[in-house]
Amino acid sequence: MFQVFKKLDWFFKHYWKRYTFAIISLIMASAIGLIPPRLLGFAIDHIQFETLTAHLLTIIIVGYLVLIIVHYSISFLWDYTLFSGAVILERWTRTKLIDHFLRMTPTFYGKYKTGDLMARSTNDLKAIAQTAGFGVLTLVDSTTFMFMLIAMMGFTISWKLTLAALIPLPIMAIIMNKYGAAIHARFTEAQAAFGNLNNEVLESIRGIRVIRAFVQEKQDRNHFEAMTEDVYQKNIAVAKIDAMFEPTMKILVGLSYTIGLGYGTILVFQNVISLGDLVSFNVYLGMLIWPMFAVGELINVLQRGNASLDRVNETINYEADVQNPISPVAVSHVYSIDFHDVSFSYPGTKVNQLEHIQLQVKKGQTIGVVGKTGSGKTTLFKLLLRQYPGVKGKIMISDVDVENLTLEQIRSWIGYVPQDQIMFSKSVRENIQFGKSDATDEEIFRVMELAHFLTDIKQLPQGLDTKVGESGVTLSGGQKQRVALARAFIKDPEILILDDSLSAVDGKTESKIIEHLREERKNKTTFIAAHRLSAVTHADHIIVLEDGKIAEEGTHEELMKNNGWYKEQYEQQQLDDEEVIS
Repeated sequence: MFQVFKKLDWFFKHYWKRYTFAIISLIMASAIGLIPPRLLGFAIDHIQFETLTAHLLTIIIVGYLVLIIVHYSISFLWDYTLFSGAVILERWTRTKLIDHFLRMTPTFYGKYKTGDLMARSTNDLKAIAQTAGFGVLTLVDSTTFMFMLIAMMGFTISWKLTLAALIPLPIMAIIMNKYGAAIHARFTEAQAAFGNLNNEVLESIRGIRVIRAFVQEKQDRNHFEAMTEDVYQKNIAVAKIDAMFEPTMKILVGLSYTIGLGYGTILVFQNVISLGDLVSFNVYLGMLIWPMFAVGELINVLQRGNASLDRVNETINYEADVQNPISPVAVSHVYSIDFHDVSFSYPGTKVNQLEHIQLQVKKGQTIGVVGKTGSGKTTLFKLLLRQYPGVKGKIMISDVDVENLTLEQIRSWIGYVPQDQIMFSKSVRENIQFGKSDATDEEIFRVMELAHFLTDIKQLPQGLDTKVGESGVTLSGGQKQRVALARAFIKDPEILILDDSLSAVDGKTESKIIEHLREERKNKTTFIAAHRLSAVTHADHIIVLEDGKIAEEGTHEELMKNNGWYKEQYEQQQLDDEEVIS
């Protein structure tokens, strides 16, 4: 049960001063809280024996007031210090999570669903923070404060009465241990179900257009209701165990009260203790309710925190498939890119997606990459971005193996426009500035001209300040592609990768963008993957991929002489365009 504190020892060691101060303050506040019941018993005894004077009563009342002020001040200090520490832990862990997410490769995101990662970043972090705050409070109160109370009752009143009243404690320990094990198992299941529900909601929101187009609203709602019911039932299972804590505690505390009152009354009649002692004892028993209840709360909180911490640690401890080299090589400029006998298969598959790729690219060249769907075009670019491990052969940049270069350096050279355009729910300006944070409006308008987006921006209601909505929902497919192009252009990268990023624009717009590209990228390297071959006819070198192998390569003119797939596809597309025009 206390393993969660051991797992968080890195945090407690770092903030040991904060937690030491909070715990000492908490113990001091608890100790001060033990004094008033004895003052009450003292006053009652003086009333019983008619020895209470006005002067003595004034001293008792002033003492009470002083204790209240001191107790309040110390309680504020420990409360603020302890629970602000819990907030720091939550913030710190959340930062570690986002840093981890940013380092992860596609393999990681293939294993963990987005909804589950969101659940770990929200609900689980709350449970961990509660462990570092409320968990520490209940730990101190259920141990130190309880022993202080017991010692006060035993040493100042009667050990016989104290031990008799504490008979229910061993029973409570056994029951609470069983409750804790059940809470841990059921809470883990509930959090996993919540993660699945999160993922389902995300997919429904993202795919709302498809759901409506196929009239699947009812089926999607039914599926959502089924998942909601599953989450509900699993949380009900947690609540059932949770609900048993308080009644169990009240029964045991009530039993202690019964023993204390019954046996205490006998001791008063036997003149073993005074009436004031009995009153003080019963006040202490009342104060003992919280520490005894805190035992149950402690088990509950620690088991929840332990389950959540295991889930978060599982995520954070996942090692990135691709990591920076121990001794990286520094390269100042990109003057060549070489693929030497490169073969690759995705993790978990046995079939190669790329086989024996040989390609030499000089600075300033434009490389066209074409082929059938699934031929390996996107995979080739992912390897250049170092998104996957297990590459056979070598990929060299400026005659240095990419495995000897840092990921940050490689990716700082590259401007990547993928097939699936990612738009952030910000303004058009902010989406383009993602490529260059300090870009001016003048620079933005210039790259929009290169991406042939100037006409479109004038039609948007607020121009550059127009919000594109969730995932760019307010923009058409072609508009999203051109904003993504502008975002890559404004970075002015050494290497520009366009992965079928002109597929949603018409032929006329495509030709203008290509023309702008040729002017702007004269001394820089550009890779263009496309299904429409007109996008690569100007390229210095074109490779045709088929089943992960280079089936043909050369310039447009050379490939047209080969009478292969390229020529056949190009002529077919030219005929199709003529039919559309006619």
